[in-house]
Amino acid sequence: MTVRRDFQEPSRCRPELVIGREDLFGAAREQLGRGGSVLLHGPAGIGKSTVLRALAAEYGRTARTVLRCSATESESHLPFLALADLLGLVLHEVSDRLPAAQRTALESALTGRGESSLQRDGLALRLAVLSVLRTLAAEGPVLIVADDLQWLDSASAELLGFAARRLGDFPVQLLCAVRTEGQEYDRHLRATPPDTLALRLGPLTRAQVSALVDQSGYALPRSTVRDIHRTSGGNPLFALELGRALAESATPPRPGEPLPVPTSLRALVLSRLEMLSAEARDTLLVASAGARPTLALLHAAGRENAEAETAQAAALGLLATEPEGPAVRFAHPLISAALYAEAPAQSRRAAHAALSTAAFDPIERARHLALATTGTDPDVAARLGEAAALARDRGAPSVAASLGLLAARHTPVGMVPSPDVRRLQAAEDALTAGEMDLARDIARDVLTRVTASGERVRAWMVVIEAAGQALGEVDAVFPQALADAGDDPRLLAQVHYQLAWRGLMVEGDFAEARQEAEHAAGLAARAGDRRTELLALSFQAQSETLMGHPDAPATIKRALREPQDPQVACHHNGAGAARFRWLIMSDQLPEARATATGLLREARRRGVVESEVHFVRFVAETELRSGHCGRALDLAREALRLARDCGIAEGASAMLTSLAEASGGDTGRALELAREAVGHAEEDGDPVYLSRALAALGHAQLVARDAPGAVRSLRRVRQLEEGLGVTDPARGRWHGDLAEALVLVGEPGEAQELIDVTREQALRLGRESVLAVVDRAEALVRATRGELEAAAAQLTSVQDRLAKLGYGLEEARAAFLLARLRPGRPGPTSYDEAERLFRRCRALPWLKQVEAALAAGPAETAGPVPAPAEADALEGLASMERQVAALVMEGKTNREIAGRLFISVKTVEATLTRVYRKLGIRSRVDIVRLAAGRHAK
Repeated sequence: MTVRRDFQEPSRCRPELVIGREDLFGAAREQLGRGGSVLLHGPAGIGKSTVLRALAAEYGRTARTVLRCSATESESHLPFLALADLLGLVLHEVSDRLPAAQRTALESALTGRGESSLQRDGLALRLAVLSVLRTLAAEGPVLIVADDLQWLDSASAELLGFAARRLGDFPVQLLCAVRTEGQEYDRHLRATPPDTLALRLGPLTRAQVSALVDQSGYALPRSTVRDIHRTSGGNPLFALELGRALAESATPPRPGEPLPVPTSLRALVLSRLEMLSAEARDTLLVASAGARPTLALLHAAGRENAEAETAQAAALGLLATEPEGPAVRFAHPLISAALYAEAPAQSRRAAHAALSTAAFDPIERARHLALATTGTDPDVAARLGEAAALARDRGAPSVAASLGLLAARHTPVGMVPSPDVRRLQAAEDALTAGEMDLARDIARDVLTRVTASGERVRAWMVVIEAAGQALGEVDAVFPQALADAGDDPRLLAQVHYQLAWRGLMVEGDFAEARQEAEHAAGLAARAGDRRTELLALSFQAQSETLMGHPDAPATIKRALREPQDPQVACHHNGAGAARFRWLIMSDQLPEARATATGLLREARRRGVVESEVHFVRFVAETELRSGHCGRALDLAREALRLARDCGIAEGASAMLTSLAEASGGDTGRALELAREAVGHAEEDGDPVYLSRALAALGHAQLVARDAPGAVRSLRRVRQLEEGLGVTDPARGRWHGDLAEALVLVGEPGEAQELIDVTREQALRLGRESVLAVVDRAEALVRATRGELEAAAAQLTSVQDRLAKLGYGLEEARAAFLLARLRPGRPGPTSYDEAERLFRRCRALPWLKQVEAALAAGPAETAGPVPAPAEADALEGLASMERQVAALVMEGKTNREIAGRLFISVKTVEATLTRVYRKLGIRSRVDIVRLAAGRHAK
């Protein structure tokens, strides 16, 4: 039988290329994998067909026969059409195996010849469809793929449902999609098997819409993508159409205005809008112009019959009136946008004019006044400036930026502040809101006009800040900013503060960065610019902390002195952040948690999005250090979602989430995120975060039991940090992982050298947790030398010290190593203790390692000590080679040797190769013979 494969899909339908549907794919795969059927449902444009094609492409390869149909509304009145699509090309292969009555009825229905109908040949047709599917299934699995189930002609739907309910254990699966507006999918389940899993496709998040728009090649600012997400309601089809229209438009919408709706989408709603009366349509236009429309607002705006007119719109499905309040809500944001886009400009201005007096909030009144006014107007500009300041104080910087741009548009030339000064303030508000693209574009535009040095330097600062960690991309800006600053100490302080960041992020030189920050702080103090002085001191303090510089505590105290600047106090580069870093590196975890939590609360209150991203990560890091792996993972994922949503600190957030996944989640995901973080850092040319990202990668590789990979990654970290001048081992805390990985690959000498260097640094700076972790690694080195009792004593001490410091996960890791060293013994050194501690931390990847160790059974507890005769035979071998050879002589397998010596099986194999070469033999059998010969003597 020919397998139907004409449904093959293009690469864009591969599951890994479908954005935002990971959980749904997981549920569908699980259902299809156990032989069940799946019904996808959701509103128009939500992506059902895309997901259906991706799943069909994936699971069609496992089916012997694939049957497809895709109905349309225009054809839904034609009986048996969908059935013809499904069975028309395979009927000839099975028809001779059908009873005559069934074959005649089915052929008549599918070909249209004769007068077959469900009324006339109902039973024969039903049994014929069932027989065809059973016959096909007898020769191999059958997959039925049916899209737009709602348009199936009633006859085909009835026949398919009859067969589906009676297939029993026959390997026939249905993969269907149906359009639904709510949860009304029950009636469509009648056409599918009884155990069908119904999966609803919901709207995409802002980050997912951003990824979708990026994947489609539309180069749009993030602020525009935010508007696309809001207008589309997260519907991928609507988002793509809006993105296409905006990418092709030469004139973007004015600030505060809805997005223009392309013709392709207007048709979805305009037919219903045309059924409204003119009065009702005017009322809906006022509602579409309002931010939070209510019946009271519509009345205040002069819409006297708002109740009746909104009821008329609701009856047409245009409005969904809230049952528990007076709010008037459009059934979909696109309806509001299409209504506004279709209205004449004069009607829009009239609606905004009515709302400028009816709105209850002063910010809303000012926005509507601006949109009702054409040309410049000093009174309107002043009111908008006041509204922007109010929005800023309320912690709504994005709103402040939008209002600032409107104020600039209505500001006459010669007015103070000038239009460009208002634009610069809007750019700074956009930075605070995390809208980096918008901020950069405003600043670049201002630089084409302004000549005053203060305004130019202010604009350059926005351009630099908007670059984030990719400072190398704006390297040419610094000489221009210095030239514009001239000899003004206030302006020079701002430029040198940014040069400090450049020294760190581009040059990778902590000493240069510290020097520039110190210079900037001095210039700012001389100019009386307390804000820049505090930022420079905070940067200097963080640099000194990471360098292990002795002046770090004193610099932090200087940065915390009064008077403080409220904006700097909750800034992610302010003194509070520097203090947090010092606390967490000094093992003061409760104080670090309290500091990070306070900073996060204040950043959220002020709406400082970039700082919020960093502070969520700070809290997550503290929880991770404390061994609260589940809580840390939740916070890290929140930080990553927020970072991706805003396009801020994505690499840093991916790096921390990788660490959290490796500790409390999924190691595969940890590896993926760490590699993503490495990619971000390499793309940005950022050696500081590259070392952090590689440390996360090395840790994930160690947890995933890829010791050689961990060694490669962490050796790069060591090299990078030596080049950066980082001498504080508490900065990245990768030293213990590298030492442990080195032992596992058979390099205990290098591991001991690293331990000695790290111990010296940690003793100088008083880093107690680092000392404990490197002692834990040293115990492994001792175990490889056969010093098992000394190693066990060291691990017992390490576990106790880490418990007192509050490092729960590190304590559990020490207990696990102790259990591996002395398996089977009762008491605190047993695997039960390690399991208890890992469970308390919710450290799922480590719990799996405990389970694997228990499943492998107890290993030998004694170290490999060669007998005298064997020692003679092994003379000339290195320490590790002697131990491996001695265990071979005892008859141990390579896996047993690896477990005994805490190294990998690959390391055992590599060591044996060297042994063979040195002893002039070819195999492990020769080692045993050599030992036997020595004993015979």
